[in-house]
Amino acid sequence: MEVPTLELKKFIRDIPDFPEKGIIFRDITPLLKNPEAFNFAIDQLVNKLKEIEFNTIVAPEARGFIFGGALAYKLGKGLVPVRKPGKLPYKVISEKYSLEYGEAELQMHIDAISQGEKVIIFDDVLATGGTALALKKLVEKAGGEVVSMAFLIELTYLNPRKLLSKENIISLITY
Repeated sequence: MEVPTLELKKFIRDIPDFPEKGIIFRDITPLLKNPEAFNFAIDQLVNKLKEIEFNTIVAPEARGFIFGGALAYKLGKGLVPVRKPGKLPYKVISEKYSLEYGEAELQMHIDAISQGEKVIIFDDVLATGGTALALKKLVEKAGGEVVSMAFLIELTYLNPRKLLSKENIISLITY
């Protein structure tokens, strides 16, 4: 049985007031647990990304790793993990940014991206755009070029495209 794209929302659990009061957290763990829904989501994302010319997927922890790894495998591309401070063993470059509910910092190995390397950024949720913009800045610091940004979920009510107005954005599910 194939799961229609709109039906994927059935596998996203809304958690009110998490991680802070007033935030609705979109929990993707039910989607991850359901092999049919997870496979369908990956296949739909692959279909949207396969015509784009790029070398590497850059994905932040933790949920970005899950999808980023699967997408890199299916598309035959490399994966660059981006982590929170203190988690990578080699020299890093860093970028601080604002979240919907606070501030954070991301790090990537200094040699993870080559000069001129074409990159797709993938994350599970596009909320305010702060994480995506920080990821783009990391890629550009390393000399790479972001050719597209892809997300499982986009929270359109937070207007993230305003911050990312010049980016090619692909989202599978929107709220």
